[in-house]
Amino acid sequence: MTVAGRTILARQVEALAAVGVRPSLVAPDPTPFVGTGLLVVPDAVAAGALGALFTALHHAATPHVLVLAGDLPFVTAPFLAYLAEQRHGHDAVVPRTGDRWQPLCAMYHRRVAEHLHRAIAAGNWRVVDALAGLDLHPVAGADLARFDLDDQLLLNVNTPDDYLRADPRAVL
Repeated sequence: MTVAGRTILARQVEALAAVGVRPSLVAPDPTPFVGTGLLVVPDAVAAGALGALFTALHHAATPHVLVLAGDLPFVTAPFLAYLAEQRHGHDAVVPRTGDRWQPLCAMYHRRVAEHLHRAIAAGNWRVVDALAGLDLHPVAGADLARFDLDDQLLLNVNTPDDYLRADPRAVL
């Protein structure tokens, strides 16, 4: 999907590369992403977003993993760097807006994979619920606001209305 003339994927790859991350992509079907130049990993388990998160952590080559859902066009390199800086001593560093966690734009320790695997096996596929019992370091309030000056940093583009909010010039 294109927002303001650039694909969301290109925007995210650029932001991740700016903080020294060589991005890989987790998808149920890797075929559409073969020509992207990214390492594409098929879901290890079919469990929706939780399965993708588990796959990313399970296949991680580093102790910590920045996770970024594919529907977030405005996440910035400075914000991702901040998440990475906060990682020590926590299972995950997760943005929180109001009473909502944003677990698909977060920094995780790969040890969380086993916890997620148990949640999946128990049939608990809701990402926020699966994080219960982990040491989550929230990024909220003023810490989040300094990166989100236009209230779009964590905008998910899931609906036509979201798309119009992300790119008011778009024609649907």
